[in-house]
Amino acid sequence: MDNRQLPAKTALRDQVLADRRRRPLLELGEAARATAGHLLAAPEVRRAATVAAYVSIGVEPGTAALLDGLTAAGKRVLLPRLLPDGGLDWGTWRGDTALAPARMGLLEPVDSLGVEAVATADVVLVPGLAVSSTGMRLGRGGGSYDRALARVPVGTWTCVLLHDGEVGLDVPVEPHDRPVLAAATAGGITRFGPAPA
Repeated sequence: MDNRQLPAKTALRDQVLADRRRRPLLELGEAARATAGHLLAAPEVRRAATVAAYVSIGVEPGTAALLDGLTAAGKRVLLPRLLPDGGLDWGTWRGDTALAPARMGLLEPVDSLGVEAVATADVVLVPGLAVSSTGMRLGRGGGSYDRALARVPVGTWTCVLLHDGEVGLDVPVEPHDRPVLAAATAGGITRFGPAPA
């Protein structure tokens, strides 16, 4: 890990989190529904059988409408379970009643499919704070999603969910950081690789 990058990452995280806390609740709800609409219409998601997603918390881009839409479309949805070492196990989304409270205010599925289950997903949707114009994602700093993305086969569509204004930022990069192929916001989907067929 290049320690020279850490202060720049910390500063960017602090800036994005401060901006997120200033967003009105009504705006967050509208943005979540718009983002879900863009993702559910994306060709990569439409043709996917299995989608790895997550349950949003706080001022993250909301995922409730997205999870409902994926279920309604007949998709198998995998959700992460945070392990003590910071890695991610995966379970199956079976609705709000099949979620249990976990560390750091997270809600997690009650079943466990193992850390390799993410490799079975056709689409992997991840949280983040920002993304560069080349798809380098800024997370919360624990490395959980970078480790999970390392298990995802090359060619799998990976997409970070963000708020408008968090795409195309100058994201400091460390050797362990993994890029994503797209970013979804209320304003639409930005792709960093070739357009879908």
